[in-house]
Amino acid sequence: MKTVRFGEQKYVGDPVNAVRIFNEKEVDELLVLDIDATTCGREPDYRLIENVAAESRMPLCYGGGIKAVDQARRIIGLGVEKVAISSAAVAHPPLVAAIAEQLGAQSVVVVADVKRSRGGRYEVFTHNGRTRSGRTLEEFILEVQRLNAGEIVVNSVDHDGCMKGYDLDAARAARKVTTVPLTILGGAGKLSDLQRLISEFGVIGAAAGSLFVFKGIYKAVLINYPSHEEREQLIQAMRGAPN
Repeated sequence: MKTVRFGEQKYVGDPVNAVRIFNEKEVDELLVLDIDATTCGREPDYRLIENVAAESRMPLCYGGGIKAVDQARRIIGLGVEKVAISSAAVAHPPLVAAIAEQLGAQSVVVVADVKRSRGGRYEVFTHNGRTRSGRTLEEFILEVQRLNAGEIVVNSVDHDGCMKGYDLDAARAARKVTTVPLTILGGAGKLSDLQRLISEFGVIGAAAGSLFVFKGIYKAVLINYPSHEEREQLIQAMRGAPN
């Protein structure tokens, strides 16, 4: 499913079949998020995760419903390289350190879903952007880094699915305090959005959902990915960008 600001869900297709297509497109990395697992109080869908991992020929990260080290260990045991936690990292920050200790920091990704407040600061939200955490993006990043998070993903709720470009202000706020690999998610609608993000912020992850599953002004479902030539242009942009 793809959403707009975590609402207006649109069916894209069977996830295992989507992975097969992304394999053929030689995707760099795949992030699978069960956005309803925590909201609905569900465990991760281990059968689905196993099926996706068995099919995937690219590095794979799974997030959704993870609340304990044992769950994370089980998911890694199914062939997934990284686990992503969001709500659990807000509600119980020591979980970040516990998973990092057991599985290695490189396997722990913390996702920060953010919205801009009236004062201009970015606040972390949970439960599909419905619940305020009371923490600024910068505070949250500094905290989870101290707890040995191996990677940070900043997702702009306000830009999610809109395909009008990344929230560069959120990226800038995160970049100032992040010392681990950083990925920005939410809003990419064309390849130039990725190029602008990389050109401005240097070595940074550019993640996208709608860009890679929709085509045209009517958003017809068509799974796609940049060609080798297009990716080379992005690499050239990164080489000329700041570190």
